[in-house]
Amino acid sequence: MKLHVLLAIGLAIGLIVSTFAQQKEPSLSEQDRAQIVAGRGGTTRGSSALKPIDQAALQAAVDATAEELLVPGAVVILSTPQGEFTVSYGTTTLGATIPPRADTHFRIASNTKTMTAAVIVQLAQEGRLDLDDPVSKYVSGVPDGDQITIADLLKMRSGLYNYTEAPEISASLDGDPTKVWTPDEVLTIAFKHPPYFPPGTAYYYDQTNYALLGLIAEEREHGKPLARVLQDRLFGPLGMNDTALPASTSNTLPDPYSHGYMYGSSSFALVDQDYPPDIQAAARAGTLKPNDYTSQNPSYASAAGGVISTANDLVTWIQALVGGRVLNADYQHRWLDSLQPEDPSKPHGQQYGYGIVQVRFGPNVLYFHGGEMPGYTSFMGYDPANRLTLVVWTNLTVSLDGKPTANSIMLKVLDQVYVESPLRQAPTSTPTSTPP
Repeated sequence: MKLHVLLAIGLAIGLIVSTFAQQKEPSLSEQDRAQIVAGRGGTTRGSSALKPIDQAALQAAVDATAEELLVPGAVVILSTPQGEFTVSYGTTTLGATIPPRADTHFRIASNTKTMTAAVIVQLAQEGRLDLDDPVSKYVSGVPDGDQITIADLLKMRSGLYNYTEAPEISASLDGDPTKVWTPDEVLTIAFKHPPYFPPGTAYYYDQTNYALLGLIAEEREHGKPLARVLQDRLFGPLGMNDTALPASTSNTLPDPYSHGYMYGSSSFALVDQDYPPDIQAAARAGTLKPNDYTSQNPSYASAAGGVISTANDLVTWIQALVGGRVLNADYQHRWLDSLQPEDPSKPHGQQYGYGIVQVRFGPNVLYFHGGEMPGYTSFMGYDPANRLTLVVWTNLTVSLDGKPTANSIMLKVLDQVYVESPLRQAPTSTPTSTPP
């Protein structure tokens, strides 16, 4: 549930965004949009936008990147009209040889936001809330709560302080990783700080927004715990049997699972902070080993980043979400129309909507989200026009140069797949994205 997760993804995918930021690109055609809503996927251009996929070359690219980044283990699932390709690297546990698999459990961090957002939009389509309702209608004590709408929370435009930027969170994860956090506790931390900007006036990636959305979902479901709401509305109907929001008191993962590692303090995952030269040098020399964050209690993340899942289930989820099998046709249109540029000076750059990100490169449109928290980083994306799905996870949060490791692998995979590769474009400007 990394604080700068979308900044980090934006920088990783920023080659894509920035290359085309100065060009006016066509919006999705009505045919494409109708196919997304209907869940049908591809268009007539799909076959020409993708290269023939070489499994050996794909494996070699993942292996080389993971080794360079000192990643202990990684899994990639790539699905296209050519078939499904699974690549595994390394081990789930340092000191042992346990290859990670497509059904290995890991903490998906901020990919959880796509799920929380979907529940909120489902409640809107059922008439149980309005996306223009003020937050104060459901949760009291929120700064500017009468002016912040549910849509502002979904789109990261509330201006509220991001609680994971507060030093209390990283200090707790480092000193007392099994501490049980409640939403009220993390919101109390957030509300002690002044807002960043007036509601609705800017974009800022912020965990506080989704902590509030979790409370709103529970209130609209008559006090049903969010874990049960997600199970009943999403995981159960879609057959995602290996996905769950754990109990707030739990710090374990189901078998089989991967350990999660990170060099240094959890603060390097929770804020935009570079590793100092001494840590980098010691890690590269092998004299500093990464810390094991597997047994952290993710209750500090909850609706913003607490879910546990597998690569297989995330394939199912991102395809269903973008493909129109979670919302009805009307609200799928609204979900697609919610996207707004993160940086208003780049109207055709990366966009954030109701818990989903969109980027364009060449003729391609990719819907995605990412997740990063101490020990784990992941990416899931779906290109409906080309019927391409990509899920990547690793068990090392960030590389020593500060890059989310799953995103580095993701870019190398996209280079293997797309005719117009993001890695082969010359950026025309530097991408900007506000750190959450």
